[in-house]
Amino acid sequence: MNRLKNKRALITGGTSGIGLETAREFVAEGARVAITGKNPATLEAARKELGENVLVIASDASDVAAQKVVAETIHQAFGGLDVLFLNAGIAELRPIEQWDEAGFDRSFALNVKGPYFLIQALLPLLANPASVVINASVNARIGMPNSSVYGATKAAILSLVRTLSGELISRGIRVNAVSPGPIVTPLYGKLGFSEADLKAVSASIQSQVPVGRFGNPNEIASAVVFLASDESAFTVGADIQIDGGMGTL
Repeated sequence: MNRLKNKRALITGGTSGIGLETAREFVAEGARVAITGKNPATLEAARKELGENVLVIASDASDVAAQKVVAETIHQAFGGLDVLFLNAGIAELRPIEQWDEAGFDRSFALNVKGPYFLIQALLPLLANPASVVINASVNARIGMPNSSVYGATKAAILSLVRTLSGELISRGIRVNAVSPGPIVTPLYGKLGFSEADLKAVSASIQSQVPVGRFGNPNEIASAVVFLASDESAFTVGADIQIDGGMGTL
């Protein structure tokens, strides 16, 4: 406990799944926490669960202009920022012939463009030292059918981890990533499959995981706590793969 005591932290997409679990653990570790989300219902549910001391910000993570508003809100509430967990994202799985430009742009806006410009907007607020953690994916490394656009967005964000690590370390800002495999979160329910198809897809994905199961959000959140804490002060430009062996075996 108290590994994040007195640290000011922002978690994007903090109303469900990995983001919400990470918010819980950040609060338990003593951090002052802000979360973002877009859905009014999940924003309110997270507010009730996490308590009145957590700052809840309604924001579209894909909107470049909105990132400046988030930064100003953090400035007014916290004065600065020690930890940023870029977690908000979308996973759309379709064969290549079913993609259109609008869907392609939506995935890149939410998974790459929005996070990039949020980092830019927050630069004046990031402390020295500070930790930026980006939620990537095993799909950046494996050739899973139907994940061409999703995998490309996560490969792009991992490239940013490497390049921004070199660019920002002189300011005391460490940039690292976690790359989850399939995790039990509401994300899979948003893929647009029927219940029967979703079960088939889930079974197919699980069969590719050497440990034979989906991961749990707390298994990712614990790694994010480590990267956010001073325990990882010598960890820069790293990508922690938490995928049950899916991307390596």
